[in-house]
Amino acid sequence: MSGPTPHIVTTRSVTSWVLYDLANTIFSMSVVSLYFSLYIRDVAGPEKADRIYGFTTAVSMGMIFLLSPVLGAFTDKAPRRIPFLTVSTLICVGFTALLGQGGLGPSLVFFAIANAAYQAGLQFYDALLADVSTEENRGWIGGIGVGIGYMGSFIGIGTGLLMLQVLHTSKVALFQVTALLFLLFAWPAFVWVRERGNPRAETFTWASVRQALDQVVETLRQSHRYPGLFRFLIGRVFYTDAVNTVISIMGLYVTNLAIRSGLGPDEGERVAQVILLVAVACAVVGGFVWGRIADRLGPKKTLDIVLFLWIAVFLAASLTGLLGLPLWFFYFITIGAGLAMGGTWAADRPYMLRLSPPARIGEFYGLYGMVGRFSAVTGPFLWGLVVGILFEGRPEIGQPVGILTLLLMVVVGYWILRPVSDHKRQWTGDDLI
Repeated sequence: MSGPTPHIVTTRSVTSWVLYDLANTIFSMSVVSLYFSLYIRDVAGPEKADRIYGFTTAVSMGMIFLLSPVLGAFTDKAPRRIPFLTVSTLICVGFTALLGQGGLGPSLVFFAIANAAYQAGLQFYDALLADVSTEENRGWIGGIGVGIGYMGSFIGIGTGLLMLQVLHTSKVALFQVTALLFLLFAWPAFVWVRERGNPRAETFTWASVRQALDQVVETLRQSHRYPGLFRFLIGRVFYTDAVNTVISIMGLYVTNLAIRSGLGPDEGERVAQVILLVAVACAVVGGFVWGRIADRLGPKKTLDIVLFLWIAVFLAASLTGLLGLPLWFFYFITIGAGLAMGGTWAADRPYMLRLSPPARIGEFYGLYGMVGRFSAVTGPFLWGLVVGILFEGRPEIGQPVGILTLLLMVVVGYWILRPVSDHKRQWTGDDLI
């Protein structure tokens, strides 16, 4: 019996890993959370925007949902994960640069591919946390990634404000600049993140892909070997359903609230961008603070506190729309949402690593990614169903009701997670690297 292969965590490696979080957050905030949904609103109209964006996002997430576990198991057999991260990032960058060209139809296809590639990259990136941290500082390193990563939102929103409000360029040009910024901040991770390497690496063959799929099936059959893991994954479906959905629709919801308060469309977009900047500032602070809390209290207790915060945020956001509360009230909601966003991933990633055997981190993060992608399919689909179909033409009612469904998802997720312990596991045999 041998222990895990020792590894050295260098400052340059950690810095490069953190910078990738900043890079992909530029894409997430600029494209997924804000400007692409507003582009659809411009082209298709406010009545159809929620339905089109919700269903397109669901299709995109469905693609990666099917691929995540196989990609994860396959990377466990590859010498390194960085090449997978590089390829997925380049695909995302390329199709982001094409957004807005050729009209709405092609742009929806480009977005679906770009978002799927971005989500695949997240899977490989999250698994690299084990290579840039130790058990003792994992929460702190992950929290730094979250905090610095959300600074990418400042870059994304700030670039949008500069280009759209000051320079008066098009959203198409903004998408191209976003792609360039993603690549600029991502490339250090391709070069300088130091991996331990895989002593069990195998040569790529189509048979190895089939073997990776078989391994996923076998893991599901032997779930009793990993106490709490699959209950955690099921619970994660529900709370990430809510979090991923609110991230993707926040810009559209706040814009509509601003317009209903009496502002014009351009002024409404500007107010939405400012409110999102407040959320991002709080998420940056939250990432650092929650990372320290996770190391001290453990990821489970930390995540429990964060989920209670999300419940309060969703309830207040829904009531703001239903009761027609003043728009300034949303700034307080935004502070809570930002802190909760920072805390979700600062607790979530170390929690998953605590439950995963070292030799199968890629595979287990594939399952982790799969449930996250499943929730990202069901969340936007449910949002499109509630807002775009059940309350078609009445977003002032449909959107607050949709947020109440997200609150219910968080409550269910918390209830499922209650019995899951985050105590340190003692791995042996084939579960060790």
